[in-house]
Amino acid sequence: MKYNPDIHHRRSVRLKGYDYSKKGLYFITICTQNCLCLFGNIEKGDMELNDAGIMIKHQWQELIHRFDKIKFHEFIVMPNHVHGIVEFVGAPLVGVQNMNQQSIILQHHKMAQLNVNGGLHQKGESCPKGQPQRIAPTVGDVVGAYKSLTTNDYIQNVKKNNWQRFNKKLWQRNYYEHIIRDEKSYFQISEYIQTNPVKWREDKYYE
Repeated sequence: MKYNPDIHHRRSVRLKGYDYSKKGLYFITICTQNCLCLFGNIEKGDMELNDAGIMIKHQWQELIHRFDKIKFHEFIVMPNHVHGIVEFVGAPLVGVQNMNQQSIILQHHKMAQLNVNGGLHQKGESCPKGQPQRIAPTVGDVVGAYKSLTTNDYIQNVKKNNWQRFNKKLWQRNYYEHIIRDEKSYFQISEYIQTNPVKWREDKYYE
């Protein structure tokens, strides 16, 4: 079956009852709305970033200045999605335990939406600014900040530099995350990220 974001992202993929602010490593994938290719092209197995792709990469790197409890590992910008490993600092590569100890519901961020003719409309989401956040962030906080920052930057360049327009939202509402439980999984995922451009035509996000 061909990948359909309306079908595959209808329900939350979050792990019910898991505390996403706890220390550990997480593999994160964020896709553009409707898998629209906005960030560059794959040429002979290499990802060639356009200006939008360069911005997308830069904003990911800048997140470390906004959250003082995270560390970044492998990361790649693909034509219509990004993959990255985020570490909440101080965690060993061990199995997840006591996942049901706390009943924590992940707060969903309402992303900035774009009406190309009418400008930006924010709906209940604030973007962290200034000093790094002192309250332990969750994976959702990091992803929400990233989506908001990149959306704002992209919109400005649609207006100033005629970047390719998108319909209402830059990113899909949800995101995919996987808890990295051990060293073997970490290296497998790192290799997957590194080789993603080579296997682009086999990727489920390929359009």
